[in-house]
Amino acid sequence: MARTDPAPVDHAAAPGDPSPESLVRARKAVVASSIGNALEWFDIIVYSSFAVVISELFFPDVSGFAALMLTFLTFAVSYLIRPLGAAVIGNWADRHGRKRALSMTILTMMVGTGLMAVAPTAAVIGPVAAGLWLLASRLVQGFSAGGEFGTATTFLVESAPERRAFYGSWQVATQGAAMFLASGFGFLLTTFLSHDALYTWGWRVPFLVGMLIGPIGWYIRRKMDETEDFESAEKLDSPLASTVSTHVGRLLAAAGAVALASLSVYLILYMPTFAVKSLGLPAYAGFLGGIIAGLVTLVGTPFVGTLADRVGPGRVMSVAAVAGLVVAWPLFQLLVAVPTVAVLTLVQVVFGLVMAAYFGPLPGLYHDLFPTNVRTTGMAVGYNLGVLVFGGFAGAVFTFLVEQTGSKSSPSLYFMAVAVLSLATILVVRRRYGIR
Repeated sequence: MARTDPAPVDHAAAPGDPSPESLVRARKAVVASSIGNALEWFDIIVYSSFAVVISELFFPDVSGFAALMLTFLTFAVSYLIRPLGAAVIGNWADRHGRKRALSMTILTMMVGTGLMAVAPTAAVIGPVAAGLWLLASRLVQGFSAGGEFGTATTFLVESAPERRAFYGSWQVATQGAAMFLASGFGFLLTTFLSHDALYTWGWRVPFLVGMLIGPIGWYIRRKMDETEDFESAEKLDSPLASTVSTHVGRLLAAAGAVALASLSVYLILYMPTFAVKSLGLPAYAGFLGGIIAGLVTLVGTPFVGTLADRVGPGRVMSVAAVAGLVVAWPLFQLLVAVPTVAVLTLVQVVFGLVMAAYFGPLPGLYHDLFPTNVRTTGMAVGYNLGVLVFGGFAGAVFTFLVEQTGSKSSPSLYFMAVAVLSLATILVVRRRYGIR
């Protein structure tokens, strides 16, 4: 297929023998970018994991299904602001530097997490005010998160002297760390606290811990140097305008490519709710699989990144998408037929493997998809458009499908459809833009 969109011209391979200084800089970039990314995902995962508790505390006057839908929709509405955050922060990062943007995102993220930690429930200020407070915390966090992935990933990959897919994969590995920690909190709190303690103060503990991570991340990011790619690149007056006018095809490709990655994460996070509401399992059940899936992602993703550097991100992601398409329906059929904690854990771990294999090479693919002077804007906007559509509304879609179809396996059909979409997108990216 002939190319109809100009290819980036600044993606030459890095030298084969990086200096010790460049390796140290790359490792520092892993730490600096990972802390904010981990905080973002820790907050998101905790909210999703405690969806049942939050729905009963903030929407007590409606039915269980309606309260759960309101909780997930409040979560989803926060994703509507993410493309705005991506546009504003990404544009700022491409004009004034990745380092300054990273400092801003982590401070804003800390505010959103803090609002959630001290949120008054419906019993204290009434359901309307409590719902609005909940929404405000999600919007602040969503705006910040909109710029976090694109800026942190750009900073990380541009700081890598070589093996860009490997270094970029640490963005995904830290999401595994966040999933492990958040699921661990969920398991401990639901297992060892009484019902009253969990609903009174226990659910706030993870948000308080997450808020404390912010100052550490801000300090580390302030000490980092700007990337050489940014310093040497031509600066545009409006990277956002250039991205939208010149690279709209790449934006859509970025959104389609992240679809399966985002949905895989939120399917795993939906499992604690699914275990309680649809399978009748104990509250701790879904957290065990989240803990193991988080560890699988943390440990396995860098190996996937190493493989992607050798054979190309697109090829690894294509294989992972096919694997997800094949296993989704049988896994849900098994879970519905044998609704036990062991089977639920197995299902989450398998989806965790699919997520790690597909998501890990994505930052490397994104790096090659956009030229340097619009890279942060392109990554941030494309990523968040995909996450908005396929991630932010995932919990609400899963809940709606189960309720309306009466089939507990229906979420797998949605997963399979998104897998087909992402697979098609990767094939287009490889052919149209020449990304191996």
